Amino acid sequence: MSQIQLTPAQRREHRANAHHLSPVVLIGADGLTPGVQKEIDAALNAHGLIKVRVFGDDRAQRETMYQVLCEELGAAPIQHIGKLLVLWRPLPEKAKALEEDRKAGPRDVKLLKFGRPGTKPTVKQVRVLGNQRLTAGGSIKRAKKSSPKSLKKGA
Repeated sequence: MSQIQLTPAQRREHRANAHHLSPVVLIGADGLTPGVQKEIDAALNAHGLIKVRVFGDDRAQRETMYQVLCEELGAAPIQHIGKLLVLWRPLPEKAKALEEDRKAGPRDVKLLKFGRPGTKPTVKQVRVLGNQRLTAGGSIKRAKKSSPKSLKKGA
């Protein structure tokens, strides 16, 4: 893979978003091993924007690690400051499985109750379950169970 090219404005935005992040991968004395690359790849798939800390004193070695990571993982170099490396890669699209037989789930609804004129209405957050409905008056009612109909009424 080749590394992603970003404009300076995009790089600046990602650098600002990475400011509060903690390093998720630490590269020790063994350097850039396949296991470390696999962990960095998994972190990029999960988060998109990550920090990597390198525990090595050689700046040239850190710079080559940075370039190798960007080339092999298809990431964009955001920032290399001291022993911290910031990498970004767009998050992969997650495929959602459609469940045809799925029924309605709970939903949160805001209710407004109006009092006397000149006073503020009260706002109430209510959870309506799949087998319930909200009436015009603001109360929650359960759906009626269908009882077996007689043959005479059905005809």
